[in-house]
Amino acid sequence: MRTFILAAATAAALALAGAAQAQMGPPDPAAAFKHFDANNDGVITKDEWVAAGRPAERFDLVDADHDGKVTQAELTSAIQKMMQARGQ
Repeated sequence: MRTFILAAATAAALALAGAAQAQMGPPDPAAAFKHFDANNDGVITKDEWVAAGRPAERFDLVDADHDGKVTQAELTSAIQKMMQARGQ
């Protein structure tokens, strides 16, 4: 009986988490950029990217022109591509 209650509670928690994620919608590129650009210089460096908790290897995927900096346009494009790949 306890196992059933625990399983039901876990399923309910997962359903609520999924609903919350769906309500949140896609990430806001402008808000993400502002969060990642710690020194507010208009670009995100790899150090800022990693300090914000993002995987270092993904920086190179987002830095489309490979100049060592991610611009607002590059981040927006990467987020749009990610959402398209997820079917959102």
